[in-house]
Formats: sequence, structure tokens, C-alpha cells
Amino acid sequence: MGATVNPRKYGNIILKDLVSKGFEVLPVNPKYDEIEGFKTHRSVEELPKDVDVIVFVVPPEVALEETEKAYKAGFRKFWYQPGAFSREIEEFLNALDDMEYSAEKCIMVETSSSRGFLNL
Repeated sequence: MGATVNPRKYGNIILKDLVSKGFEVLPVNPKYDEIEGFKTHRSVEELPKDVDVIVFVVPPEVALEETEKAYKAGFRKFWYQPGAFSREIEEFLNALDDMEYSAEKCIMVETSSSRGFLNL
């Protein structure tokens, strides 16, 4: 969530980093049809239900709204890049029983080859 065509923004940098590490990525951004050669989904509701984790690279206000939509759509694993998380998101997630999330950790660091596979 928050993928972008701008190569200087983290939404693009993270997408390319995860692809280079062999992860399958499904960009979400309502503004674009394609990013870095990948079909872009307009919303989290468009994502296939077997997505492992949704990565948020957006401002906290957007992340909260999209988290609520993603939860209603059946997703239960979320990753919030530094700057994407807020107390409101934490309160929302902690009120739910079946959630796994990581907040304020950089997914590029946590998935580096020296650290192994992504662990929430």
C-alpha cells in the first residue's frame, strides 16, 4: 500500500528491494495502472485473499483507513514502515483478536539476506 512510480520515494524503493529478494509484490495505488512493470491494484479490496502481508508505506491517516478496509476484506497480517503507524492504528489492531503486525521496523532491513525470512 503506497507503491509509487517515483524512484526516490520509499514506496518505489521498497517495491524494487522486495522484488530483488524474490518476494512476489502486488502494488496498491489508485493513481497508477502499472508500477515497475507490475499491474497495480486500486485498493486493498482488489488484492487476492492469499496475500501473506500488506506493507503500508503511506501517512498514518491513510494507513488507518486502509487498515480498516483490509481487515474487513479478510487480511490479518500488516507491516507498517517507519512513519506509517499511529496510536489510533495500534488501538484499532489491539482491539482485535486475530491480528499480526509489525510497526516501525524497516522491511528492507528485516528481509536482508543476513537476517533471513520475514518474521512478524
